[in-house]
Amino acid sequence: MAEADIALSLSEVPIGAVVVFEGEIIGRGHNLRETSNDPTTHAEMVAIRQAAEKIGHWRLLETTLYVTLEPCVMCMGAIILARIPHLVYACRDPRAGAVGSIYDFAQDERFNHKVEVTEGVLGEECSQMLSGFFKELRAGKKSKKTL
Repeated sequence: MAEADIALSLSEVPIGAVVVFEGEIIGRGHNLRETSNDPTTHAEMVAIRQAAEKIGHWRLLETTLYVTLEPCVMCMGAIILARIPHLVYACRDPRAGAVGSIYDFAQDERFNHKVEVTEGVLGEECSQMLSGFFKELRAGKKSKKTL
């Protein structure tokens, strides 16, 4: 949630992620799409890149990825390709989620890697943070139209 707070302070969608190995955070990330003008800078992607750099290998075996929102198709692809064995996410993304909401890449038998998933950790808090962000965003757009 601390990473999501950083994203929020940058006027980014408040999503944060960390990769943990043997009890230590080896990768941190928050959304940076607006800041970087890069559609691939989702919180998960940033955290995965940092973790791989820290351990010096693309295989993130024996790690857990924690994220505040259900990963999208791109991020689940990266999770699978990085061989991350465990994903913990807070709340579902009914519009773009790839861990059960729209698709379920975590358990798709066609992939050579399965991801164990834990859903709902801090779910209410993360859901409220996201809802509040989008409510303010919509209110800001309405007030600009009025002017």
